[in-house]
Amino acid sequence: MKMNQMMVHYRDEGKGEVILLIHGACSSLHTFEDWTNKLKRKYRVIRLDLPGFGLTGPTKNGRYTLNTYMRFLKKFQDNLGVESCHYAGSSLGGWMAWEYAVKYPKRVNKLILIGAAGCFIDQRIPLPFIIARTPFVSRVMQVVTPRTLVARFVREVFGDKEKVKEEMIDRYYDMVTRRGNREAFVALANTKYEIHFDRIKEIKHKTLIMWGEMDNWVTVKNALAFENELPDSELIIYEGVGHIPMEEIPEKSVRDLMKFLLNGKNAKK
Repeated sequence: MKMNQMMVHYRDEGKGEVILLIHGACSSLHTFEDWTNKLKRKYRVIRLDLPGFGLTGPTKNGRYTLNTYMRFLKKFQDNLGVESCHYAGSSLGGWMAWEYAVKYPKRVNKLILIGAAGCFIDQRIPLPFIIARTPFVSRVMQVVTPRTLVARFVREVFGDKEKVKEEMIDRYYDMVTRRGNREAFVALANTKYEIHFDRIKEIKHKTLIMWGEMDNWVTVKNALAFENELPDSELIIYEGVGHIPMEEIPEKSVRDLMKFLLNGKNAKK
């Protein structure tokens, strides 16, 4: 799909109610591969590479503000003819999802937050952001990015490091080092974002909060804050799991998601 003078890489599979899956920083739509294989049997599953990531690549104007992403997602949804849908976002994508629900509440049905950013409780800056915000190092990394460093990033977001396979590292490495993506990430990491967490209570949608107990990038304290502030939410914490449960425990996490989508109820864990 051509949007804003760039080709947007997305996949649209299955039939039924629509669920939009939004990946996090340094990632791509492939992070939801296992979820999609299950969900598309009962739902229309749309996932995309956000501007600055994956095969979509950098924007023409080099802007990566939240408002830029909000406008992009609205236009993307409009172009697909989707009036409203379920929104599921991981990490940075989770931040975008809940901000979108605040800004365009009628465009969102149910909301799913997976290790979502944007709360900034117990703030920890992930290593990729530290590197991107260090001038000399970031300039070097835009030219040379060792695969070993990308492997370290990937292992950091898993609770069980044994589940990180070489082909997974290859996929992340290929997406991170694709032309223009490193420069785009540096620009994104150095963008000053407004914090709107005080508006989170405006979200009335049924919300499922999914979190790994061993999430070192966005800690469980953030999950508890979301649960406390969102009036119609429930929280599932996965023992021994890291930042991306849809990749680390896809079978378990997608079962919980489908139960929630079906009736909005899960047993809290």
